Amino acid sequence: MPTMGMAEIDSSSVDGVLTCSKEVVVMDRDREDLGTLCAEEDLVASALAATITSQVIVEELRRLGLCSNIEGDVEYVPYESELQMSDIKRLITKDLSEPYSIYTYRYFIHNWPQLCFLAMVDKDCVGAIVCKLDMHKKIHRGYIAMLAVDSRYRRKGIGTYLVKKAIYAMVDEDCDEVVLETEITNQSAQKLYENLGFVRDKRLFQYYLNGVDALRLKLWLR
Repeated sequence: MPTMGMAEIDSSSVDGVLTCSKEVVVMDRDREDLGTLCAEEDLVASALAATITSQVIVEELRRLGLCSNIEGDVEYVPYESELQMSDIKRLITKDLSEPYSIYTYRYFIHNWPQLCFLAMVDKDCVGAIVCKLDMHKKIHRGYIAMLAVDSRYRRKGIGTYLVKKAIYAMVDEDCDEVVLETEITNQSAQKLYENLGFVRDKRLFQYYLNGVDALRLKLWLR
């Protein structure tokens, strides 16, 4: 291909080169603008994805009943002092198949305070769970001794949330399995626990003082 000398370059060629240079500059600017636009679109897409993810999480929590919009927000608190004992006893006594002495409450709560949680609405205790964790046949077995929710606040996921908090606390202490007993006639309690993965382990005949049989439910964690 013949080369073009300086004398042979006419104004059109110069204009062509200059025009080409302008186009390159414009193209470079377009690329910068396009890059900025793409970056902005990526940010918008990320924000949208985060929003959608948050919405999915909220919807899942709502489905599980963990986003309560009941009168006042529910606050879940650990057991902290003897001052909470009367609230726990009052709440649980309403639904017990047999009476517990204050010493029974103290046995569980004083030995395993980290496995006792309360659900509070304002300053009113509306739910409580009491558990223990010890060795059973060389494994760490958790035991849910008591669970109660005020009748005004049932079917709002409070019981489920309390059980989950207790199980998470047990897992932190290397729990291998969790067991509990419930009346064979208590269908709502059985459904609550079975929805959390508990299975029926055995039937205990005339387990309670009122002569009602019990079902032992078990959740394997390891």
